[in-house]
Parts: sequence; structure tokens; C-alpha cells
Amino acid sequence: MKKITIGVATHKPYQMPSDSMYLPVQSGSEFHPKIEEYSQDNIGDHISGKNKNYSELTALYWIWKNVSADYKGLAHYRRHFSKDHNVNIFTQGTFNEVLDRATLESKLEKADIVLPKKRNYYIESIESHYNHTHYEQDLVVTRDVLEKIYPDYVEKYDEVLKRKSAHMFNMFVMSEEKFNSYCEWLFSVLFILEENLDISEYNDFHARVFGRVSEILLDVWIDKNNYSYEEIPVIFMENRSWLEKGTKFLKAKFKISRY
Repeated sequence: MKKITIGVATHKPYQMPSDSMYLPVQSGSEFHPKIEEYSQDNIGDHISGKNKNYSELTALYWIWKNVSADYKGLAHYRRHFSKDHNVNIFTQGTFNEVLDRATLESKLEKADIVLPKKRNYYIESIESHYNHTHYEQDLVVTRDVLEKIYPDYVEKYDEVLKRKSAHMFNMFVMSEEKFNSYCEWLFSVLFILEENLDISEYNDFHARVFGRVSEILLDVWIDKNNYSYEEIPVIFMENRSWLEKGTKFLKAKFKISRY
């Protein structure tokens, strides 16, 4: 049996999936009381102290540097892959619907990577949506960084920004070899971006910029390397106010107010 480890990033105690392939990882452990039954992302080689700007990526980094498995992945305490293809993002999920090993293995037999179903923005491109809700300079400086260190990725980056859908949430499962390769590429970009992007005036919400940029970079890396993927629905474990989210989305689009 292949060893599969999917880290579940969380900053607080929360119900976890029962399947043994899930590993709760306390992200931002540097800033929170220790949760004894979880792995902490400030042990070993880590960047836990960057959590306020990197969000769940501090857990991703920890898994990259400290966990060995045939397949590795990342999920979120409030967001999980679902084994039920009939669920959708508009309903609250249950832990009985969370992706299990057998379903995941059947997907990994067909493709290199397992991803969430694409999130569609319909009336906006990825770039325009980001610029309406966050800061345009984030994407501009990211492109500058790619031009300097990975110029062969720039064309794909521009292409992804023009699309109206993307694989969001920093959720995926892939072989350890690909996982490690992706993390090496991703963090090399983000660390230089961090050095060149002035976020001194960002509030706490916008300061999580590197976690958000990484959501876009995932598709860039996958498409540039021509990896195949299988999509799985994502379920949300808490109720969400879609009216509130929709209102904020429209206000941002029409420049009434930012998120």
C-alpha cells in the first residue's frame, strides 16, 4: 500500500477526517498555544513565523521539509476534498463526505495530480478579480520575479491571469517527487517576491498576500510542466454567507470598496 499523507492546515482544534492518511498540522504554531495531538509547523525546518503573510503555506512548507510519503497533499480544516461528486460549494459538507483513500487512489491512477474543481468567476478574469479585491502590484511584482528567475514561466503566467477559472484554495495531492519539485519552485518565487513587495501598509486581510498569489501560481506550474490532473469537488465544513460574499464581490468589481 502506498503511503499517502494529506496535511490538514489548521490554527485551532477542529474535527478531523477519520482516514489515517490525513495529518492535522497546526499552522502558525509560533503564534498559537500548542495543540498536543497535532503536528506543529514550527518543528524542524520551518517558516512558521511567516504565517500571517503565508497562511496555510507554512503548513505546506513544513510537510515539504519534514514529511516523507509516496503521495503528499494539503487540505484545510474548513475545506476538504469530497468523495461525493454530487456535492457543491453552496451547501455545508459533512465529514462522511470527505475524500477517502480508495477514492483518491482511483483518481491518482488516472492522473499526475488531484485538484479541486475549478472555481469560475464568469464575469471577470483571474487578474481583474484579483486586482479588484486586492492590490494590483502583487501580480505585477510576481511577474517581475518570474522574469528574473523563471522567464520560461512568464508566458504561462500571463495566460493563466487571462482565464476566468482557476484551481483555488492551495489544495492538491501529488507524488512526493512532484510535491517537492513544486514546493522548491513555489517558495523560491515567493521568498524573492517577499523581498521585493512592499506590504507595510496592508491590513491583516491583505497581508496574507503570498498565500493568495500561490493559488494562481499552482496552475502556472502545472500547465507549464504539462501535468495531467483529476478534479474533485470541495466541501466547506461551515456555513457560508453567499449573499455577503456576492455583495463584496460586486462592490469590489465596481470599485465601490475593496474586500
